[in-house]
Amino acid sequence: MATAKPTPTDSLSFCLAQLTAAAGEGLRGGKDTATNETPLGRALLALRTRHVKAAGGIERFRARGGLRPLLALLRRAAAAGPAPSQTGPGSAPSSVESAASFGPAPSPGPAPCAAAAAPSPPARLRKTLDLALSILANCCTEGACRAEVRRLGGILPLVTILQCVKTDSIQNRTARALGNLAMEPESCGDIHSAGAVPLLVESLTACQDSQCRQSVVRALRNLADSPQHRLALAQQGAVRPLAELLAAAPDPALTLALVRALLELSRGCSRACAEQLSLGGGLGPLVGLASHPKRAVREATILILANLCAQGLVRPALGNAGGVEVLLGELRRRRGPSGASPASQQPLVRAVCLLCREAINRARLRDAGGLELLMGLLRDPRASTWHPRVVAALVGFLYDTGALGRLQALGLVPLLAGQLCGEAGDEEEEGREAASWDFPEERTPERAEAGSFRSLRSWLISEGYAAGPGDISPDWSPERCPPPPPPPEPAHPASPSLAPTSLRTPRALRTPGRSPATTAAEEPWGREGPALLLLSRFSQAPDPSGALVTGPALCGLLAYVTGAPGPPSPRALRILARLTCNPACLEAFVRSYGAALLRAWLVLGVAPDDWPVVRTRPARRSQHQQQHQHRELGEMLLQNLTVQAESPFGVGALTHLLLSGSPEDRVACALTLPFICRKPSLWRRLLLDQGGLRLLLSALTRPAPHPLFLFFAADSLSCLQGLVSPTMSPALLPAIPLDLDPPSPCLYEPLLGPAPIPAPDLHFLLDSGLRLPAQRATSATASPFFRALLAGSFAEAEMDLVPLRGLSPSAAWPILHHLHGCRGCGAALGPVPPPGQPLLGSEAEEALEAAGRFLLPGLEEELEEAVGRIHLGPQGGPESVGEVFRLGRPRLAAHCARWTLGPGQCPRKRALALVGLVEAAGEEAGPLTEALLAVVMGVELEGKGPSLDC
Repeated sequence: MATAKPTPTDSLSFCLAQLTAAAGEGLRGGKDTATNETPLGRALLALRTRHVKAAGGIERFRARGGLRPLLALLRRAAAAGPAPSQTGPGSAPSSVESAASFGPAPSPGPAPCAAAAAPSPPARLRKTLDLALSILANCCTEGACRAEVRRLGGILPLVTILQCVKTDSIQNRTARALGNLAMEPESCGDIHSAGAVPLLVESLTACQDSQCRQSVVRALRNLADSPQHRLALAQQGAVRPLAELLAAAPDPALTLALVRALLELSRGCSRACAEQLSLGGGLGPLVGLASHPKRAVREATILILANLCAQGLVRPALGNAGGVEVLLGELRRRRGPSGASPASQQPLVRAVCLLCREAINRARLRDAGGLELLMGLLRDPRASTWHPRVVAALVGFLYDTGALGRLQALGLVPLLAGQLCGEAGDEEEEGREAASWDFPEERTPERAEAGSFRSLRSWLISEGYAAGPGDISPDWSPERCPPPPPPPEPAHPASPSLAPTSLRTPRALRTPGRSPATTAAEEPWGREGPALLLLSRFSQAPDPSGALVTGPALCGLLAYVTGAPGPPSPRALRILARLTCNPACLEAFVRSYGAALLRAWLVLGVAPDDWPVVRTRPARRSQHQQQHQHRELGEMLLQNLTVQAESPFGVGALTHLLLSGSPEDRVACALTLPFICRKPSLWRRLLLDQGGLRLLLSALTRPAPHPLFLFFAADSLSCLQGLVSPTMSPALLPAIPLDLDPPSPCLYEPLLGPAPIPAPDLHFLLDSGLRLPAQRATSATASPFFRALLAGSFAEAEMDLVPLRGLSPSAAWPILHHLHGCRGCGAALGPVPPPGQPLLGSEAEEALEAAGRFLLPGLEEELEEAVGRIHLGPQGGPESVGEVFRLGRPRLAAHCARWTLGPGQCPRKRALALVGLVEAAGEEAGPLTEALLAVVMGVELEGKGPSLDC
């Protein structure tokens, strides 16, 4: 088989020589391009089909200097016409001017281009341009060649060819070369500066070839590499032709190119982009393409729709075209079990939230299940970054009664309460164009304002909170906004004033240079503003108890009021006041332990997170002042509840709860009554006559119905004790005497010396072998036990060494002192361990048991007083109360109850002591309830406590 004969075009050097000669460098213009048309055409064809497409061919072509003559050849072709006008903000690259040294420069004058003289260039010239542009476009697929083309000034000739030669094939290859060059940011800027965008737009509308259109569309897409360039493209009319082509149902390849270009152009969607896309009729086709079988088309289309939602002017039309249902469906799919990552959901979440700004779209969103989807986002901890945006979107449903009812049924209120003190999301602020289009803005000149304030102002106007822009001064801080007019408070004849002076709505913030007449009262509007606005709307319902008077909702409101870094919003205070003044909420406050929570958190300063261990908080300068304000607020709210409780309706409601409610409701009612009832006839009848106190005491040892139940119970019992004995002062009811009496003279000590006086006539022998001296006659008179033992008919009456079994030396020491008449000499303190050590199994318990066994009641009382002095005195703490109670002695139980419920006791220590008492009592609740009942009722408990049936 014969081998093919090599041709000259197989050599890269030959092809480059032909190209150089055609460019005029080697011949100095001696030969015209037309005379070398045929060899040049063969060389260009070989370069395109063999040399450039070979592996590493583009790099070799660039290294051998092929780009310089290639660009010179294109420059010759463009020399017939003037350079395009500079429409961009910059100027043509300087490298274009320097390129004149290696080729004839185009005439600077406004000579007509070749395209103006003839409909199309000659066939040979057109073929040469096609090949040369094809080679250049292929070379520009590599970064090094793109940089070299820009350095050699190759952009301006391409733009000139695009302007002058209107043949589809040349337009196609020129647009392809420009599109490849636009992949470099520097080249992209030069292309914009050279005025290529209007020419590409013109080519897009004029050409009919699908390949040419795809190249132009791709070039426009690559030129949209920055917000500034995207805005320039939109302002120069690049978006509308794309939308019109898309509406014409093009072939699949062009469709993909169009949606990819529109996706780039719609990033950070500008007003011009949205207007052109809408005017071009692209909304309907885009919604239709959202269900395209090809995934790339489908996903790009959905992102375009999401980007368009940033412009309020197009959102109503987008909703009419079915965009709401499309975006909701896609977000629901991505949030499904096999959905995409949270990052891919972000633009859809933003779009759905923006759609809530127009009433027509809110209706569509509600009917399409959007409320459930938004609630799912609020419940998802992985979507916490979007929670502030979602809450702000739900504010749009503020006056949609049906939607609010649905949101409440879905559990919005506790989620809103949790948002009050949550972490702020890192969401970008929306511009003024994203504001609601229900009330289009007036485009009047005004000074620059913060984007978030402009958006908020437009929304407030659209929702009716302000009549117009003049009602909201631009001098206001962007961080504040005027609230909607507060609804009238529920009228009640006995309602107290809303708040003390320190908790009233702040006075108007005056701006220098403005008169007070033009300054409206302002309230803080931070990230918690939307949540508070919705909660305020819920609180205005006739009966908001089911949603707002619950543990989570109250905890969220109180956490915000007490934990806000600055002054809390007056709206939150109004919500709490409105709830406590509403008679319909009274039973809910009782059932949910809301009144006890208000007192503990605001008046006593103990939050759920502070129990049982105190939570560490950063110190604040005005902490004391804040605590005083919180206490005032708590007392005011409890006074509101007292007004409701002592009204005829409240008396009937509380009586019904206590007598006919569930067991849990009856206990909650009994616990709450001391906080909200001040009339003696009322609380005596409910707590004493109708068994409310018995219910509360019996519930102490049962499973706690609330995490703070024992804290609430200790505080409630203490308040009830104050109601029963209002004149009793802490000094009249000490838990344990704080100062020890002076010790009495010791009568046993003389027997212990080397020369005892009088001499002992008896010794007691302990199990350890220790012998303790004693006087028989004195010991026999101490108790009936020793009288029978030492002076009766037992053998010990004749013994000089009498054994005492089961006694350690420390336990026997107070007994010997007591037998010889010592009272208060301090011997009883000896066997008592220090605070922090257990009493069960100690020598103190052994001494108490021996005193009972030896029938020494006086010693028992002295030992119990010693235990109380040490463990329930100044050195003792709440943890010692349970230890003392475990000894199982009625007098000590009474000491423990008095220590726990003492009027001057710290609320936290009181509650911790009650916890210890409940743990020590275990299932045997009788002694504990008897001791607590005696203290509450002011009855001294001696050997036996009062009955609960009293």
